Amino acid sequence: MAEHTSSNIIIDAAPAEVMAVIADFDRYPEWTGEVKLAEVVSRDTEGRAEEVRLVLDAGAIKDDHTLAYTWGGPDQVSWTLVKSQMLRAIDGSYTLRPVDGGDRTEVTYRLTVDVKIPMLGMIKRKAEKVIIDRALDGLKKRVESGPAV
Repeated sequence: MAEHTSSNIIIDAAPAEVMAVIADFDRYPEWTGEVKLAEVVSRDTEGRAEEVRLVLDAGAIKDDHTLAYTWGGPDQVSWTLVKSQMLRAIDGSYTLRPVDGGDRTEVTYRLTVDVKIPMLGMIKRKAEKVIIDRALDGLKKRVESGPAV
């Protein structure tokens, strides 16, 4: 099993509000530091993103790639790599858990990245950690700032 990096954060909003922001890929460049472009390529029968093209600039990891998304009910989404210029693999997930009676949400972000070029494991883990921390911080700020206009 490949090594992964994970982290969690508490967001002052119900899980449905958090998932609505996670599922709104068009707005990713507004709140994620690393995603410069997000384009939904295809949707499932429920209208959720099935494949998404992302242009990523995360310092050591810069790429234009497409991810396939799997929606595990209202509180979980995972993704895996379809195609990429630089990445061999990128697997991740968001898992939401209601806390404090459902008024707050614990978000766990799990990520595994493998690049085509040789890179020390500790550098990959550091890049994963940067991606996760910035994404969770951005998600928290975006959700807690209220509905998007």
